[in-house]
Amino acid sequence: MNRSVYPFYFGLAALIVYSIFFVLPGVMGIFYSFTNWNSYSDEIRFIGFDNLAKIFSGEGRYLGFIYNTLVFTVSTVILKTALGLFFAMLLNDGIRAKGFHRVMLFMPSIVPMLVVGLIFKSILNPATGLLNESLRMIGLEVLTQKWLTDLSWAFKSIIAVDVWKGVGYIMIILLAGLQSIDKTYYEAAEIDGSNFWQKLIHITLPLIVPALVVTTVLNLLHGLKVFEAVYVLTNGGPGYATDVMYTAIFKEFSTGNYGMGTALSSVLFVVMTVIGYFVVRLMSREGDER
Repeated sequence: MNRSVYPFYFGLAALIVYSIFFVLPGVMGIFYSFTNWNSYSDEIRFIGFDNLAKIFSGEGRYLGFIYNTLVFTVSTVILKTALGLFFAMLLNDGIRAKGFHRVMLFMPSIVPMLVVGLIFKSILNPATGLLNESLRMIGLEVLTQKWLTDLSWAFKSIIAVDVWKGVGYIMIILLAGLQSIDKTYYEAAEIDGSNFWQKLIHITLPLIVPALVVTTVLNLLHGLKVFEAVYVLTNGGPGYATDVMYTAIFKEFSTGNYGMGTALSSVLFVVMTVIGYFVVRLMSREGDER
């Protein structure tokens, strides 16, 4: 056999495997989202857009889950990017023991979210948690809160825990972007009398756009598919106040409502694809213009 055809057969085999394990399940999921598939009946009946209509009509709090997911995503993207850039610039130069501080900031990102969630669930316990106990010890009992059970604080606490865990990973990527910038740009800017903010806006940010694109896309995908942080810390409570798309999907499948679960999964997939595509296009275009 002619060896030149080997790449064709390997490519065909890879395409077949990819189709079976990735494309086919996705297509089946989209199909089942238009059915009443559930664990209470052996009959799977096609119901058209009924599941999607229920999601977007506000019935069953599904719009609230979408809203929570988007709020979580936007908040964590902004906070992780801002804090990650701050720490990256701080540890790029101008501080002693940079290697130690980099490791300490990066360490939380390699700890499983399940472990982080259990630790912070204990820390944020309103009665015996370390945070409230510390506030009481220093005479600031007025600042103690029911961090995970109060409607005003539960979702904010989840966001804070996720940012604490993930900011080190974002910092490392942005730090790599900063270290790729030629120092002569800053030297020339200093000769021209540029201040810190002028160098940040006209040199640093434009030249780390590729790194910002990567971190933004990673943060977006992470935020849209958040599950462990919510599930471990609050399980969607109090009530449905902190439920997001993936916890809603989990609960639908847990109760045997597979059709609605696949419908929610399909909606989330479309949202992730559309947002990711436009973010990459927008940031890449801005980078090219600069």
